[in-house]
Amino acid sequence: MFCRQQLADFQSSLESIQSEGVSILAGSVDPLDKAEEMIAATGVSFPVAYGLGAEDISRSIGVYYNPEAPYLHAAGFILTPDGTVAVGCYSTGPIGRLTARDALALIIHFKNAA
Repeated sequence: MFCRQQLADFQSSLESIQSEGVSILAGSVDPLDKAEEMIAATGVSFPVAYGLGAEDISRSIGVYYNPEAPYLHAAGFILTPDGTVAVGCYSTGPIGRLTARDALALIIHFKNAA
């Protein structure tokens, strides 16, 4: 539910984010059929990587993984043009997720500070 809300939020701000020269990419541990359901339900038009290994992602980016109920807590990142992480946002369940509004404000801030 919260993942769908977050994707829909970013979709609603997609034009504004793209106007800043920024692309959005979402990642999911869901298999293709579940990812396609989420894409259809949210109307997302940006790329969604699917089938990512939860344990591998946890080790790679440091997001919390609960092996007893195998799921990842959400994380969001804003990258610089060279791929460096400028902002990392790790959330606990539905709390503290990166919003499109905050991401856009940070992008504009970084561009103006450069």
